[in-house]
Amino acid sequence: MRKLQVDDAEIMQIAVQQEILRSEESRYDHRLHGVLLVSRGMSCYEVGEHLGQDPVTVQRWVRAFNADGFAGLREGERSGRPSRITPDHWSALERALRRSPRSLGYGQNLWDGKLLAHHLREKCDLQLGVRQCQRIFRQMGFRRRKPRPLIAKADLEAQARYKTSPPVGPPRGPDALEPR
Repeated sequence: MRKLQVDDAEIMQIAVQQEILRSEESRYDHRLHGVLLVSRGMSCYEVGEHLGQDPVTVQRWVRAFNADGFAGLREGERSGRPSRITPDHWSALERALRRSPRSLGYGQNLWDGKLLAHHLREKCDLQLGVRQCQRIFRQMGFRRRKPRPLIAKADLEAQARYKTSPPVGPPRGPDALEPR
């Protein structure tokens, strides 16, 4: 029988590895294959080389299989890092986010990740990154709103005639246009 080859073997190896990692069931099957190869006499180093895994990972699979059988190869719960935000922080944070940043003494009208990180650092003594603060908005059910830019020296009457949506809320300031 003629030896078969996979076209673009290096690229396909990467693609197959990614496909295995994509599914919980595929990862389980991958571990099963690793344990099977060890049971057939291959060392963890050989299996790791063969499957593209670290030998220590293969050792962990074999130990888990020896301790718990097939259940030891299943995905376990991953709790992740414990939250630094306590339930008291969550409720205080939700109350703050329902208010305008200006009413809390900040110089902008809308909340964003950077302002929330600053607020948490100042009020709650919590150091969180901007991206984590953006996730907090999503977890609390808030969505991002971007303010409309104001054009310098723009004709406010011409803008009002051009806008397709009616103004929202009460007029702002003495120069505000009256709704038509």
